[in-house]
Amino acid sequence: MKFYKYQGAGNDFVVIDDRSSAFPVSQELIASLCHRRFGIGADGVMLLQNASGYDFRMVYFNADGTEGTMCGNGGRCLVRFAHDLGVIGHKTTFIAIDGEHEALVSPQSISLKMIDVSSVDQTAAYDFMNTGSPHYVAYVENLEKYDVVKEGKAIRYGEPFVSRGGTNVNLWKFWEITVLPYAPMKEAWKTKLTPAEQELLPALCLRIYDTDLKIL
Repeated sequence: MKFYKYQGAGNDFVVIDDRSSAFPVSQELIASLCHRRFGIGADGVMLLQNASGYDFRMVYFNADGTEGTMCGNGGRCLVRFAHDLGVIGHKTTFIAIDGEHEALVSPQSISLKMIDVSSVDQTAAYDFMNTGSPHYVAYVENLEKYDVVKEGKAIRYGEPFVSRGGTNVNLWKFWEITVLPYAPMKEAWKTKLTPAEQELLPALCLRIYDTDLKIL
């Protein structure tokens, strides 16, 4: 079996050209490929398949061998893989489990369009939305001391989410940011952030209106 390894934002994947539809899909096989001690080791397996009316079909499997929902990092990796194979040029339209996606390819990056979020389920403790994959989003006051692994697993594999196939768990805290406009040749920030956190700000400035997150 010929396979490739790709990674996107730290998520790594076993990637297979399955345009011949010859890959023997089974949960046991895929889980064994993803095992980090006895297999190749990966967060998931992706198949690139033919699809009528599209450049390709993306099929994504979780590390436990179950077929997964749409994965943004995985999608970007598969677009790069399709480009490396010569299947696509600098732009593509492909199909995944959640529908049609468009992407742009450059030497440095892959830009992937996700589906629009049609609704947000809001509770006192968290918000829940579908971006192609389910996402649980909650504010945590003392995030540095929060047991992300323990609590994240409890949420992902607990009700009401486990009966729906699980969920991604996203935790955030609020950073107080004041932007001083018109600073010549540089961004001027008056913040409570560490120097490392401040380096990230020019790439993505976030403004929060109630529960809506808007990217400026």
